[in-house]
Amino acid sequence: MDNLFSHPAAAPEPGGEDALEPVVCTVVVPGAVARAFMGFTEHTHLWWPLEGHSVYGQGSYVEFEENLILETADDGRTAIWGSIDDWQPPLSFHASWHPGSQALWSTELRVAFRAVEDGTEVRVVHGGWEGAKEPATTRAEYAAGWPDVLDRFVRFMGGPA
Repeated sequence: MDNLFSHPAAAPEPGGEDALEPVVCTVVVPGAVARAFMGFTEHTHLWWPLEGHSVYGQGSYVEFEENLILETADDGRTAIWGSIDDWQPPLSFHASWHPGSQALWSTELRVAFRAVEDGTEVRVVHGGWEGAKEPATTRAEYAAGWPDVLDRFVRFMGGPA
């Protein structure tokens, strides 16, 4: 017997939000996995490009604190960028991601670190676009932004410019 509350499943629209693949960006930084993880999570305020990728702009401070990723403006205001729900140092973390918006409009971010011949591979997988207010636009913005953000991290860690 069918559930009284079920509705026939609608076929997904071609090219709809379900078709939005995660943004995947990978870089290699010199040094050990633990060093790369620490650089990414404990020294974010030193390398994150706040001038173009922040809520409050240059002069603010980004940090991982307890289970949150926060940005604090120089006047003390704070914005939660995400909530960490899986913390596996020095190998990975997973968080809801919603800088500049409410947690209601969050996407999913996983950052993984693994040893490779030349140092540590850092892999960002950003998906869950159906959680964004404007899924296709949000995905396009992050697809354009993550390479720049990770290039800053590579330079911070001593990699090539």
